[in-house]
Amino acid sequence: MIFHDKIVIITGASSGIGEACAKAFDKAGAKVVLAARNEAALKQVAQSLKGEHLVVPTDITKESACKHLVEATIAHFGQVDILVNNAGISMRGLFNETKLEVLERVMQVNFWGSVYCTKYALPYLLQTKGSIAVISTTAGFVGLPGRTGYSASKFALHGFFDTLHSEHLKDGLGVSMIFPGFVRSNIRKHALTTEGMEQGESPRDESHMTSPEEVAERVLKAIEKRKRQVLIGLQTKLIWLFRMLLPAWLERQLIRGMQDEKDTPLQ
Repeated sequence: MIFHDKIVIITGASSGIGEACAKAFDKAGAKVVLAARNEAALKQVAQSLKGEHLVVPTDITKESACKHLVEATIAHFGQVDILVNNAGISMRGLFNETKLEVLERVMQVNFWGSVYCTKYALPYLLQTKGSIAVISTTAGFVGLPGRTGYSASKFALHGFFDTLHSEHLKDGLGVSMIFPGFVRSNIRKHALTTEGMEQGESPRDESHMTSPEEVAERVLKAIEKRKRQVLIGLQTKLIWLFRMLLPAWLERQLIRGMQDEKDTPLQ
């Protein structure tokens, strides 16, 4: 019952982890605010929800849109209890061959989008002693070859929300960083190439990847228990450990893993 009637904003709620989180919070009795650029996809997700909800089409790369998202939530529900910063994009290509605007785009979505939403939601979250959940990845604590922009954006998120947690130790604000490994979603299909075009298909076999539903379940548990950090999956936990104990060995393994991808940029 901990989530009953709680007001939850979820970015990137049109598919993948965001959609799974929306359904999980809805099932737990929360009132969900769905945010993403694709209004049609958001409405399709909304049709699967049983509880009260709100659809707010939002381009999180725009500060004004993130402000509107929070204002629309307050106007409709009167408060914000939980913010799930989930929206994100990836990229693939060697830095030497990648246009700078690709990195700028990834940083704008992954980092600044979360910062904008958090900036405007924070005063209300402090009122309710609410929680922020941030969907990161193993690329948030170890550099992934061929994904400089993606890793940089997730490292930035880690540093920002680690610091935010420290600043609000006495305010009752919960901040949870969620680190899944590879998840079955559209993120690799929409990943940007060196020229800024969408990749179009996943270069990996996704059949054995973590499901979005499993990640969503861990998000709810992390918020309920006020966990500062959640590592999902054995691979993620091993990478976390080996980056401290055997960093050179881990680097070689990551390179080999990326070299096995279809049409890999790593030779």
